[in-house]
Amino acid sequence: MENEGNSFKRFWKFLNKDTWASFIVTLVLAFFIIKFVFFPLLSLLTGTPLPLVIVESCSMYHHEEGFNKTFESSVYEENGITIEDTKGWDFQNGFSKGDIIFVVSPKNAKVGDVIIFNGNSQYPLIHRVISDEGVYATKGDNYKTNSEQLPVEKSINKDYVIGKALFKIPAIGWMKLIFFEGRKAERNRGLCN
Repeated sequence: MENEGNSFKRFWKFLNKDTWASFIVTLVLAFFIIKFVFFPLLSLLTGTPLPLVIVESCSMYHHEEGFNKTFESSVYEENGITIEDTKGWDFQNGFSKGDIIFVVSPKNAKVGDVIIFNGNSQYPLIHRVISDEGVYATKGDNYKTNSEQLPVEKSINKDYVIGKALFKIPAIGWMKLIFFEGRKAERNRGLCN
């Protein structure tokens, strides 16, 4: 037992050294702890396989005109939603590219909630529920890029829903996004505007 304690102390001293070897071992150790302990535990606690997501597009971005401009789309009227109905909705200021969204189980998702769902694209979509008639219908809030619904968001089977947005942490996701921006089409790069 004492030998195990000494081994741990030696390993801890090694990690605290200012060397490339200790730096690399620390990075590998951090990766394994995050991937195989932190995220599985967080998934278990939140009830969703994706407890944290990074916003990678501007589809939920709100311009200076705010939510009122979003409501110029006839999609809301067609679904019986008025601007007054939105007063209690979360995320009144939308999302910006690079925000990190904390996600929980989609149970009890309702009109006005923001859900994350598989939309047969490379990455899950993050849009607002505008109808819940046995299946969900969603729409992105950004009136410039989402004046109408995408075909895939008109009838979303509840089995395709990954989770519901609970809160956001602004801009932190840029630490990851910055490495992938160069691969995107030029019109999709950079900040939302």
